[in-house]
Amino acid sequence: MRETEILIVLVLVVGVLATTSFPANVTYDHRALVIDGQRKLLISGSIHYPRSTPDMWPDLIQKSKDGGLDVIETYVFWNLHEPARNQYDFEGRNDLVKFVKLVAEAGLYVHLRIGPYVCAEWNYGGFPLWLHFVSGIKFRTDNEPFKAEMKRFTAKIVDMMKQENLYASQGGPIILSQIENEYGNIDSAYGPAGKTYIKWAATMATSLDTGVPWVMCQQADAPDPLINTCNGFYCDQFTPNSDKKPKMWTENWTGWFLAFGGAVPYRPVEDIAFAVARFFQRGGTFQNYYMYHGGTNFDRTSGGPFISTSYDYDAPIDEYGLLRQPKWGHLKDVHKAIKLCEEAMLATDPTITSLGSNLEAGVYKTGSGLCSAFLANFGTQSDATVNFSGNSYRLPAWSVSILPDCKNVVLNTAKINSMTTIPRFSTLSLKDGISSEAFPDDWSWVNEPVGISSNSAFNKLGLLEQINTTADISDYLWYSLSTDITGDEPFLQGGSQTVLHVESLGHAIYGFINGKLAGSGKGSYNNPKVTIEVPVTLIPGKNRIDLLSLTVGLQNYGAFYDLSGAGITGPVQLKGSKNNSTIDLSSKQWTYQVGLKGEALGLPKGSSSLWLSQSNLPKQQPLIWYKTTFDTPTGNDPVALDFTGLGKGEAWVNGQSIGRYWPTYNAPNGGCTDSCNYRGPYNSNKCLKNCGKPSQLLYHVPRSWLQPTGNILVLFEEMGGDPTQISFATRQVQSLCSRVSESHPIPVDMWTSDQNTGSKSGPTLSLECPIPTQVISSIKFASFGTPLGACGSFSHGRCSSTRALSIVQQACIGSSSCSLGVSIDTFGDPCVGVAKSLVVEASCA
Repeated sequence: MRETEILIVLVLVVGVLATTSFPANVTYDHRALVIDGQRKLLISGSIHYPRSTPDMWPDLIQKSKDGGLDVIETYVFWNLHEPARNQYDFEGRNDLVKFVKLVAEAGLYVHLRIGPYVCAEWNYGGFPLWLHFVSGIKFRTDNEPFKAEMKRFTAKIVDMMKQENLYASQGGPIILSQIENEYGNIDSAYGPAGKTYIKWAATMATSLDTGVPWVMCQQADAPDPLINTCNGFYCDQFTPNSDKKPKMWTENWTGWFLAFGGAVPYRPVEDIAFAVARFFQRGGTFQNYYMYHGGTNFDRTSGGPFISTSYDYDAPIDEYGLLRQPKWGHLKDVHKAIKLCEEAMLATDPTITSLGSNLEAGVYKTGSGLCSAFLANFGTQSDATVNFSGNSYRLPAWSVSILPDCKNVVLNTAKINSMTTIPRFSTLSLKDGISSEAFPDDWSWVNEPVGISSNSAFNKLGLLEQINTTADISDYLWYSLSTDITGDEPFLQGGSQTVLHVESLGHAIYGFINGKLAGSGKGSYNNPKVTIEVPVTLIPGKNRIDLLSLTVGLQNYGAFYDLSGAGITGPVQLKGSKNNSTIDLSSKQWTYQVGLKGEALGLPKGSSSLWLSQSNLPKQQPLIWYKTTFDTPTGNDPVALDFTGLGKGEAWVNGQSIGRYWPTYNAPNGGCTDSCNYRGPYNSNKCLKNCGKPSQLLYHVPRSWLQPTGNILVLFEEMGGDPTQISFATRQVQSLCSRVSESHPIPVDMWTSDQNTGSKSGPTLSLECPIPTQVISSIKFASFGTPLGACGSFSHGRCSSTRALSIVQQACIGSSSCSLGVSIDTFGDPCVGVAKSLVVEASCA
């Protein structure tokens, strides 16, 4: 064989070896998951494949890897994959196999949480609605029809993964699977049948022979060999139900979900970092962020009810796929610091020692001399100085210092070395971004008929519950009734005003009398039920009452949540405002129509001969379909629609639903804070913003759904609005900032420990443009000394180096990233004996 042929063969062999995975044996012991005989310390993050688009997946996965993750976790959404029994959908955003393979290509592991109940603020908890109609079924208990369906779907997913060789035992990335989900929170409601169900679920899962361990989260009595795991804001005190199982945290909530009518929750990164470090300090070896990227509830996938279309979750990667800084960067630094301790941590158990009131050391020390330590101050009020191993350490309140060599601090969770970004949305018109006007002449519309318009309408005595009637094929159900008024009715006597009284299980109602809107009502996340009492004017003779009931996502959590109803269950009454006389209409014969005429005609796709010309565009009227065309905003920045001017409805772009919109549902005026003290236990109401404003005004439109020109936008407006006021906005970074002090711990990137000499590099400040093609175009502010303020509002303190701005400009402008040492060697000493910091605010272009 010639030399060139040998070289070609060698290249081909090396290429095959580089791209081939070999089967891995995944087990566990009391310390960690064990892969091919080696314990693993694993950092995981949740990304739900249908809450983004396939075009976004590679970038989201890569940013997760860059952030220090080892594992991507996702639920499997039964109602997406089997919308009708034995009819499956694994295409587009539902392409689970493609998502798992992309994670594998990035070199990361996968935790596949099959459930198949997922909760997840997802419609009906992830169960398909047809499941509700299976004869004799009772969800999530020892019920044969339910168990048969659950096993069938779980086996379907496992078989799909096996066919593609995606389990680690086959050389694939999946190292864990989950069966059920947070059942331990509600299992007492199911009594003894709940206990036997959990045992059955565990046996069923292990019988599927995946070759990897199974977990049950929030299930203290999870049967062996399943691992019980913790979900919550803090899991450092969690203990597995066996001394043979590792301590695992399957959901570390990085924020909280948003509900229509609620303020926007957020969680300070210092608190998340504290929780993570405490977990690993006290013996944890697997931790998952829920969410690492939250994404968007496209279509009608949000549950709750009243969960918003945005599922941003204040995650390290935001809804649009951009890094949320400093959250992403600081957690990346935490991961690096913990990984420096990995060898000692996996070799032994921690020794926990009190260092004083609310002060604690967790030490991993081996006989061979390895030593790593975590020093914690879990007090909420005061910083503290502690003595540890003959050295003195300053611990801010509610923080953990990480010492990979039991000597030198590489990171304190309360001290952020990562840059901060200030995001902004730049408003564009629907056409070309030159004007903020939305070109009303380009709109066309169709009226949605009030009341019954379908040949498939049907009559029934009495009021029907909505979910059992619609099977959730639409948010909408019409209740229609014709009643005769003679004028002699008691409720009309004495000059009394007639009042229409309607009670509903939720979630919103519009009441029409003789084709005209009389009134409406809505529930809330905490109370979905609706009662309306509206004055109405009736005429002698026949009067038509049309009630449009609608859902805003179905219940997704709680014992027997599947039995939570919706719709108008009564009573429906005509009452006198000045007397107690009432006529109850509840038991009369009502006519029902499931869904809207526009839905049946395919108006969301934009194609129909019914669209009317743009002249005399109706505005501020209920039940109107609107359509326009637009060109895609230039550039690569993520795109959103600003629904200012509209009321409530659903929107479609090129036939794809971007979700429900409801910009008129404002958050309460009280309860928000401009800044949130991270010290002390976090809860979902602790840190809120956006009070008194629309819960969600901006709605993500994935760029992969757009074409350069001729895009079709369709709106269905329920309440009444002005579509000409809406606009596009692109997600951009306005500023990036960083603040680092001389007293910061040695940054983990610079930690070059020689445990004999203890030599280290000093603290550095780093900046990096969020988009690789951008460079730092200007330095808006730079100060070395005692600067004041926060990103976007920095100012000089009493002490400030005159050289700081020029030094930073020279080092950074024109580069995509830059780093500067934070010391008097770089900037001089403007105030001897004073602790100094460097702050910089920059912009990229």
